[in-house]
Amino acid sequence: MRGTGVGSFPGDSQRDYEEALAVVLGELAPDEHGLAFVPEVPGRGAGAAMTGRTLGMVTELDADLQPDGWRLTGTSGAPALDQRRARSLLGQDLDTLEDRAAGHAGPFKVQVTGPWTLAASVERPRGDKLLADHGARRELAQALAVAVADHLADLRRRLPAATELILQLDEPALPTVLAGGVPTASGFGKHRTIHPPEASEALGWVLDAASAAGATPWVHCCAPDVPIGLLRGAGARGVMVDLDLLDADGHDAAGEALEAGDTVGLGVVPTTGPLPGDRVLVERVLRWLDMLGLDPERVGGSLVISPSCGLAGTTPAGARHALELARAVARSVSP
Repeated sequence: MRGTGVGSFPGDSQRDYEEALAVVLGELAPDEHGLAFVPEVPGRGAGAAMTGRTLGMVTELDADLQPDGWRLTGTSGAPALDQRRARSLLGQDLDTLEDRAAGHAGPFKVQVTGPWTLAASVERPRGDKLLADHGARRELAQALAVAVADHLADLRRRLPAATELILQLDEPALPTVLAGGVPTASGFGKHRTIHPPEASEALGWVLDAASAAGATPWVHCCAPDVPIGLLRGAGARGVMVDLDLLDADGHDAAGEALEAGDTVGLGVVPTTGPLPGDRVLVERVLRWLDMLGLDPERVGGSLVISPSCGLAGTTPAGARHALELARAVARSVSP
């Protein structure tokens, strides 16, 4: 069993990114109970937040930053200034990673925003979200698949000793997309429901690209009504969820995933308020497994312990403590 983080850290400078990376490597890299990852520090600006960071990777589509958020420009050629900045910042972060972790000889995780959260966040050239346009949704997902393959190849070059690369696709908006709950630009209506076959197809393009690049594809969704079955059907070999937000169907679906040998990332470390002791969290994980009738010795190797969501809203000390707790719980529950 391993402990890990979702991705984001507090801070607003490059120094904060360097300190976040030092915490990740210090807390999660030393032994088999930690899963290190590429940290994100969204407080540095729109280009470092989840949407801008991923758009910086996508070289097949050009985007710029508007007052209401990111928008595709509808042009090809030189990307806009904000997208170039996002791309440059990501490259700088990966240079730092390579310098600090090139000899890392364990698994390593990287996070990328998924196609449906992007479609619900990014605007078309003429306004409103990409979610409103079937062709734009398709183009975005396919461009993201290419970007993910390139990104993983770059990471493999930078981390040649890593035993496994894990691609975590962040999809916090997916349940809202499936439920037809994303507001239109006017605010007076909602975008139409995206049906499961289309949602699965777009996810599959990106997850398959990760698998073809030699990485293990996971999906993270810290929202209610996570469609765990749909994600696994689309190719996810791991799902990361917030335990507090799972309903009865979600608990059963997570248990089925563990029994099938897929990974479940269980978000049990709080990201707000005082942090409990590791004993409290260990007991909670064991009670959850007992509720599902699962033997920790049999499924423990497929269970990952994490904070319930990102850590950008906490303090640096709080973020470090959260990762310490995740690893401590994983070590204690491990058979």
